[in-house]
Amino acid sequence: MALKSFAFNVLKKDKFARCGLIETHRGNINTPAFMPVGTQATVKACTIDDIKKTGSEIILSNTYHLMIRPGVERVQSAGGLHNFMNCDLPILTDSGGFQVMSLSKLNKIDREKGAIFNSHVDGKKFFLSPEESIRIQLGLNSDIIMIMDECPRKSDDYELIKRSMDLSLYWADRSKKAFGQNPHKALFGIVQGGLFKDLRIKSLKELIKIGFDGYAMGGLAVGESQKEMFDVLDDVKEHLPDDKPHYLMGVGTPSDIIGAVKRGIDMFDCVLPTRSGRTGLAFTWNGRINIKNNKYQTDNTPLDANCNNLSLNKYSKNYLNHLFNTNEILASMLLTLHNINFYQELMSAIRKNISEGTFDQFHDKYIDKL
Repeated sequence: MALKSFAFNVLKKDKFARCGLIETHRGNINTPAFMPVGTQATVKACTIDDIKKTGSEIILSNTYHLMIRPGVERVQSAGGLHNFMNCDLPILTDSGGFQVMSLSKLNKIDREKGAIFNSHVDGKKFFLSPEESIRIQLGLNSDIIMIMDECPRKSDDYELIKRSMDLSLYWADRSKKAFGQNPHKALFGIVQGGLFKDLRIKSLKELIKIGFDGYAMGGLAVGESQKEMFDVLDDVKEHLPDDKPHYLMGVGTPSDIIGAVKRGIDMFDCVLPTRSGRTGLAFTWNGRINIKNNKYQTDNTPLDANCNNLSLNKYSKNYLNHLFNTNEILASMLLTLHNINFYQELMSAIRKNISEGTFDQFHDKYIDKL
């Protein structure tokens, strides 16, 4: 039986907000979509079966972490990342550029050799070129592959950001050549340019000339304000190709997502729901709850009485407070699942309101509340 080719179609628009469908041979992804982050081939504190029960249709894993531990050869020996982690959902792998900037020690950027860095785990020296990043991702056998880019820290230095953007465009072309032709996988370009409108538009237009299956906004979620992030999206929203998915990398809070959807974004990933879940912060339709707060010691109501998925409404705030204050593992499991489930409820509500032409009202109701 022939494998289905990667495809994307917009099904409904409400101004710039879009409902769409990404088709892969591992399954379809309804957009706007949120991807739970499985950095090291696991969504922390969750099984894949539970992730699927939240309505998640795709997850993200990380090239940088997997190349360091356990190494691509070990994953390949298991038959690829899906077999290794027992996951039949589509998987997107990011290229490692952000982690080289944020995690690695003594990193150096060389135009031809790529990123030269020392592992944050044991100090071992690594070289990550555009070609090597693609080779690793193909070895992991992920379904959506990201080009190698340089992700600079937030800066007002125009020349620094321009040099970084130009380097990322050079690496984008090399990434495309290394990827070759594979209709069953997708290669996404990454738009850079910091907070500068002209650089962002130039980056996007040059990436379109190279030709990719989707276009991601990189270099955000690096310390800028929400307004600055939305300004960047406003700068490029009219230039993004209508027939390709638009991905905002590493974002974000529920209000970040709602505001970005309004500006034409289709795909999101962020560690916030899982990391927050492990530290006692719950996301709900009425805002955030710090379950460690003493006031919940006598509150026998659930986090969300209307949530009947995974029996999450059977656990009271009183009980969850006790679990966290006694460092029980179940605390992280339950709150992580709650948060991922909430994020998927949010995405479902976003899609419903776009389809019904009521997204602006939904946006105005929840942009500040969440």
